[in-house]
Amino acid sequence: MKVCLISPYEIGRQPFALAQPAAWFKQHGFEVDCIDLSVEPFEIDRISDAKLVAIHLAMHTGARLASKIIPQIARAQPNSTICAYGLYAPVNEAYLRSLGVSFIFGGESEPDLLSLGESIRNGMTNGGNGTSLRFDKIDFMQPLRSSLPSLDQYSKLALPDGTQNIVGFVEASRGCKHLCRHCPVVPVYEGKFRVVQMETVMSDVRQQIAMGAEHISFGDPDFLNGPTHARRIVSQLNSEFPDISWDATIKVEHLLKHSDLIREFATQGCLLITTAVESIENIVLERLDKGHTAEDFSAALALTRSVGIHLAPTFVPFTPWTTLEGYRKLLETIVELNLVYSIAPVQLSIRLLLPEGSTLLESPDRKNWLREFDAEMLGYNWVHPDQEVDELQKEIQLWVGNAEQAEISRRETFTRIWQLAHASMGVPAPELPEILGAVAPHMTEPWYCCAEPTDIQFAAYS
Repeated sequence: MKVCLISPYEIGRQPFALAQPAAWFKQHGFEVDCIDLSVEPFEIDRISDAKLVAIHLAMHTGARLASKIIPQIARAQPNSTICAYGLYAPVNEAYLRSLGVSFIFGGESEPDLLSLGESIRNGMTNGGNGTSLRFDKIDFMQPLRSSLPSLDQYSKLALPDGTQNIVGFVEASRGCKHLCRHCPVVPVYEGKFRVVQMETVMSDVRQQIAMGAEHISFGDPDFLNGPTHARRIVSQLNSEFPDISWDATIKVEHLLKHSDLIREFATQGCLLITTAVESIENIVLERLDKGHTAEDFSAALALTRSVGIHLAPTFVPFTPWTTLEGYRKLLETIVELNLVYSIAPVQLSIRLLLPEGSTLLESPDRKNWLREFDAEMLGYNWVHPDQEVDELQKEIQLWVGNAEQAEISRRETFTRIWQLAHASMGVPAPELPEILGAVAPHMTEPWYCCAEPTDIQFAAYS
């Protein structure tokens, strides 16, 4: 029996969440085809003989893109069972079912995917439906990546000298211990996290390096949820492959709490750390329950710079509590800290998303800004109490999108954002310094958590 696993979009990474269940299905005698729509076209013929089509929804953009192809699959393959799994599956259950999805899985989905496949193969399910959230420990397998597009088709690591390295993507854990109120991990995992066994992580590292990877990117929501686990993996990685660099995502509070480990990582190939700063307004950080302050961010930056690790901050700069002055201060801080070249411009345009299950829906001031749920948008609408903040966000989002398509430099893109922010306050924009920082290593596909898909992305599936 044939199973098709589909990933609509995962920030330019070769998806672990397809390769892992593919290994489970292959071991149990299924024919498996992995389709990554971020780098290959959607061709309905590829699923024509699949009895099970499972779509991984890792993020908001991917879920929005999936909503365009699920009805096509349902119409073309009425005898196929369609399943959705991943962070954005359980929280959008009703909408996904309206499109033609029968089964919804969250958490550690591999056992449920395999069980569903076995049931279909044995003729025990016929148009049924079900939902499962599983958080028990599972034994991960070496991911099966052979049916995915080659690594050189994915996001690369761009280095300051202009070279680009092929990137391998691995996961050492899933879920997260923390309960940041805006995070899409929280409604599904609710403070739980599960490690991927070290042997599995390293076998995946080895096979991707054999496939040409020159850099390893750890895709954990937070690499230091399990610091001992992370230390062991990094030590083994550096021992076996001393010339391979790597990056990870780590919370600001973890950077400071585990500063000795960060110094150790600097001697073991860590080139880049992504950290979700979100805001430099402490009132916003408190509302988001981020666990750090603006001052902590500055301390974390000083730490990483002192040991030679590049820090890539990410932001959700537009929230119901953002002020025009606060946004201007964010830009000013970026300039003062020489971070203009370390921040993807999209980070300065992002507007807070509110998926079903977000604890921000319980905010005491929600009546001032919260509006109705929009199933097609996969989130709740909200309106800023100050209309000028929403207008500024729209202007910046439009500019950033156009600048990206026109391949305008980060400096020029930032300069225009700087001008727009000051114009919104009715004041002239000061001249920017000649030096805005140094060109930093970065992924060619910007990392972000919450953003709207562009019309161009949607056009590929229409």
